[in-house]
Amino acid sequence: MIISTQLKNTYKTKEKAILVGVEIRSAKNNGDIENSIDELEQLANAAGASVVESIIQKLAKPSHYYLGKGKLEELKNIQDRYDTVIFDDELTPSQQRSIEQYLGEETKVIDRTALILDLFASRANTREGKLQVELAQHQYLLPRLAGQWSHLERLGGGIGTRGPGETQLETDRRLITKRIQRLKSDLDKVRRHRSQYRSRRQNNKIPVISLIGYTNAGKSTLFNSMTKSKV
Repeated sequence: MIISTQLKNTYKTKEKAILVGVEIRSAKNNGDIENSIDELEQLANAAGASVVESIIQKLAKPSHYYLGKGKLEELKNIQDRYDTVIFDDELTPSQQRSIEQYLGEETKVIDRTALILDLFASRANTREGKLQVELAQHQYLLPRLAGQWSHLERLGGGIGTRGPGETQLETDRRLITKRIQRLKSDLDKVRRHRSQYRSRRQNNKIPVISLIGYTNAGKSTLFNSMTKSKV
């Protein structure tokens, strides 16, 4: 699984993706599933995926596999059509592991949260933004480590640094926990520096202008046009 373990910019090439959503009949937001899937498709396209199909299932209650077993089997039978399954809702760690085991290791399984974090990672430009995204990705990954076989030596340490009898899973958890602590510390330093800079700017009476807009709305283009910059 790539997105579950590789934390940055995972969509390097076009991946054929299938979108999956569930509508619980008793839920108050019934009828919104089509709009939600449409939005998920836009997110997937923005991340570089090629959406080949969408599947929506109506269930009376949530399933251990998110989908019903019959629909999951249907998904397994058409695995030659896609590389990645993107689920509309955030999967629990146990749901994700169960689906991955059912579909097999050749199929990537991600959810809306992982997809959004991937988009944020590809668009983060400031040091604070990059730190925030990496922190969110590690916090998302930590409870999902069980069943993954990724060796995260690049985060610091590695197999040679673990204690006697420690499993790879325990090593990975320790490394990610350590990295989360470091990211929080770095973020705190960046925010303190920004606060000090803001105080100096306010004391100097420098005006502040903010540009707010949705992803790809044209904020950078407008900023560059106004300031003759290349951001």
